[in-house]
Amino acid sequence: MTMVAPPHAERAGEGRSFHVLGVLCGLTAGVWLGAAEAPTKLVVAGFSPFVISLCMVAGVFTARWTFPTLLKGTAYVYADLMEKKHLIVWALLAGGLWAVANTLTVWAIRDVGLAVAFPLWNTNSLIGLLWGRVLFRELDGASKGNIAKVVVGAVCIVIAAVMLGFSTIHGANNHAGGHAVGGMLAAAGASVMWGTMYVPYRKAYLSGMNPLSFVTAFTVGELLTMVLLVWTLDGGSRSAAFHFSVIKPVLFWLFLGGFVWVIGDIFQQFAAKYLGIGRGIPLSNTNQLWGLAWGALVFGELAGAAREQKLLVLSGSTLMILGALAISTARAAGAEHTSKNEALERECMRYDLDYYRVLAAQGGDELDGAGERRRWWDYAIVSAACAVFLWLAWHATVPPLHMNLKWVAALGASLAASVVGCGLRLWRQTRFS
Repeated sequence: MTMVAPPHAERAGEGRSFHVLGVLCGLTAGVWLGAAEAPTKLVVAGFSPFVISLCMVAGVFTARWTFPTLLKGTAYVYADLMEKKHLIVWALLAGGLWAVANTLTVWAIRDVGLAVAFPLWNTNSLIGLLWGRVLFRELDGASKGNIAKVVVGAVCIVIAAVMLGFSTIHGANNHAGGHAVGGMLAAAGASVMWGTMYVPYRKAYLSGMNPLSFVTAFTVGELLTMVLLVWTLDGGSRSAAFHFSVIKPVLFWLFLGGFVWVIGDIFQQFAAKYLGIGRGIPLSNTNQLWGLAWGALVFGELAGAAREQKLLVLSGSTLMILGALAISTARAAGAEHTSKNEALERECMRYDLDYYRVLAAQGGDELDGAGERRRWWDYAIVSAACAVFLWLAWHATVPPLHMNLKWVAALGASLAASVVGCGLRLWRQTRFS
């Protein structure tokens, strides 16, 4: 029998549109995730995909430990993890899947370019939609109109991604040559890995874990997996990743890519929490538009494109926006909320969790704010992370790539506007819970 939410849990959601918040988080994630892959263009400087990916993961590791510490404090994160120990292994697994997928994306970018690779790996939204339906019964109880909006919207985003990809396959600057098939297969493999990675995400949030706590364990799985991949497949101790003097000039840019990715992923995590993976992930996959913008406007990947290619870009972009709009308007109704509570109840029974406590966490009340007081070591962690980035920036050199700096400034402004706007909304509504 389905449990009934207590009055305080109902009041927790009054006047607060978690659907709108989830949509904003998903779209903001798209802006930042689209920018995160741009530094991987450094692969043309001669570094292997393993080295590029490991360096990015090192930046991710540094930033992931910094943001939860800054926003919640280590005591809060520790208490949240200890209350739901069964999720730690799931977070480690998700981190491992991400690390493998990210390495595949670097390979794809090297072989077919950023503008082609993005659409191929962004089919992970359909895989995530399938897992959400099969494992967590997402969309159960939803109206036919909402089901159509979510499914058609997700399919539109994937079709749009394919259109954007085809717009560059026969472009004048297609340098992939005989490596094109391998690059496309790498991007497709990344799609499968990332689509499956969202399963641990959803389990975590149905159990009431804070996204900031989840990513703290997640990053350990990322780093361990990448070190193992580099050691076994990239020459072991001879890999450039373990020779600091070789990679020092570009390390800052790769750490920066990891930093940008972390911000995008944090918003993606909140989108998955408040919308589910069927709605949240396709919205975050609008990063295709932003990835195309960085690839085409900053790095000139569409220079010399024919009229037909430009038409594909315009049509694909329009279709993707329409798909995102369809998903954004698919607000869950009463019957669908009941189905979600049933899934939450199953998780509570499986892992012996307090149902009402987990239900309250769905409204941003994890641990009732306990343990959020900052300790001295919290400030030490943040200071150490900042020092690492400053030191790397001091020793960085400008990448040997042609970039349009005006478009870098314009796209950078969009990053700032999105994070400030959505971050303030998330803070006021949930205190990052």
